[in-house]
Amino acid sequence: MNNNLKQLLAELEHFGRQNDLNATHRNEKMLNITHDTGAFLASLVQSMGATHILEIGTSNGYSTLWLAHAVAQLGGHITTIERDAAKIEQAKINFNRAGLTNHIMQVEADATELLVAAKPEIFDIIFLDSDRNAYLDWWLHLRQAVRIGGVVVVDNATSHAQDMQAFMDTVTADADFSSKLIDIGNGEFMAVRTV
Repeated sequence: MNNNLKQLLAELEHFGRQNDLNATHRNEKMLNITHDTGAFLASLVQSMGATHILEIGTSNGYSTLWLAHAVAQLGGHITTIERDAAKIEQAKINFNRAGLTNHIMQVEADATELLVAAKPEIFDIIFLDSDRNAYLDWWLHLRQAVRIGGVVVVDNATSHAQDMQAFMDTVTADADFSSKLIDIGNGEFMAVRTV
């Protein structure tokens, strides 16, 4: 990772913490992943040789940058979805600063629409850091959109365990997936499609 990207990530970490402390409404918060979660996601991309990634919940692009940097080294790309126009603009600026725009497709949309239209088995990794209440409704689409051997990773699995429990129970009960809770950051729930 070059110094420019390291500096940008550090700047965004600081900005995210300060912004979220001062924000009065939830939609004003960045709610970024932790640094160690970013490093974990980048390592996952590299170890899997993942070249097609879907991220639901761009925010200001902090997590996207970790994923995009890793996938760029493999010649791949990430599609990232966000509904908030102001955050989309912030992310765009950050992607330009990082020099990673050629590997990132930003989509302003409701994730449900994209998931319903997604081709089967198109993604190597799907990363969820969005509206936890929607995950259960998305599951049938998520499970079809990830390839065999691919992974669905969900942030906030321990920090918001109660919100996530029904979703995690459903995925854990799915015979086509092997799931695990990983003690990194705010907790990462990882489900590998085995069939």
